[in-house]
Amino acid sequence: MTTPPSHAGLPAPARVRDRATWLLSRAYLRSTGLLSEGFEAAGGDLRGYHYRLLAALEESGPVSQASLGRSTSIDRSDVTAVLAELEDRRLVERTVDPDDRRRNLVSMTRAGMGELTRLDRVISGIQDRLLAPLSAAEQRRFLELLRRVADGVTPPP
Repeated sequence: MTTPPSHAGLPAPARVRDRATWLLSRAYLRSTGLLSEGFEAAGGDLRGYHYRLLAALEESGPVSQASLGRSTSIDRSDVTAVLAELEDRRLVERTVDPDDRRRNLVSMTRAGMGELTRLDRVISGIQDRLLAPLSAAEQRRFLELLRRVADGVTPPP
C-alpha cells in the first residue's frame, strides 16, 4: 500500500499526533488505500459504493432509489449514476413501482448476488489487512468503540 507522503520525513507535531481526529484521519487514509488496492487486485472496476448498494439491496429487497441513497449515505444523484453502472452490468434492475408509478424500485439480479458474494470476500480480506495489528479481542473492542464514536452514543453512567 502506498503511504501518504510525509513532509520531509517529519512526524506530525506532538500536539496533533495523539488527537482522535488526526488518528481517525490517518486510519481513513490507510483504509481507503487498502480498499483501492483490494478492488484493483480483484479485477473489474467495481468499488466500495457499488458494494454498499448491492449489500443494501440484498438486505432490503426491492427498494426505491431514494431509500437506497439514505441507507448507504450515497448522494441521490450519485445513486442514479452508480445504479446505471450496475444496471449496465446486469447486476441490478429497475422497474416502475406499481404502487407509485413516479418512482423506480431497484432489485438485485442473480448475477448481482454472485458479484456481491465475490466482493464480500474482497472486503473481508481488506478488513483482515486493516485490523491485522490488533488481536482478535482488540479488533472486537475497537469495532465496538468505533461504532459508538460513529453513532455518537454516550455509554450509560
